[in-house]
Amino acid sequence: MDINNTVDKITVQIADEQYLGYVDTILDTIANAAKIRGTGIARRSPEYIEQKIKEGKAIIALSGDEFAGFCYVETWGNKKFVANSGLIVVDKFRGHGLAKRIKKMAFELSRQRYPNAKIFGLTTGLAVMKINSELGYKPVTFSELTDDESFWKGCQSCVNYDILQRTERKHCLCTGMLFDPAKEEK
Repeated sequence: MDINNTVDKITVQIADEQYLGYVDTILDTIANAAKIRGTGIARRSPEYIEQKIKEGKAIIALSGDEFAGFCYVETWGNKKFVANSGLIVVDKFRGHGLAKRIKKMAFELSRQRYPNAKIFGLTTGLAVMKINSELGYKPVTFSELTDDESFWKGCQSCVNYDILQRTERKHCLCTGMLFDPAKEEK
């Protein structure tokens, strides 16, 4: 099988209820990737991912019926902030630009639905930092991100949460990145 040919045929789209059957695969793929890489990750419940799909706030990538990647959109701080989270690409589809396609669609969905919101993400991955930079995100201190306690509570399931706690939410292994539409328009 020619993986380059397969990657070209992958569909990247906003997920809806017909894709609910992929929830366990999505969560398993995210958990396994975090384990293999030894990176932190905020774990989400099946119900949480189902909700994002039902609300039209999730992006799914499929090669035919085979799961290839995922990302979801969440709002924080009374919709003043939007996070594009849970970005995952199945190992065999990595290195061919699929993460960039998924992230770009999540970014566009965020801009369309929440045009005045600041879009942010936390990542330890250089590839995601590069994609975010290409979309106009800038590295920022955590103080420039949402102060919504519900967002930061999601970090509790990360293996690095103790660092975030010890530094009073000022530092962690993740890099905070922010796209501010007000600064972009100037």
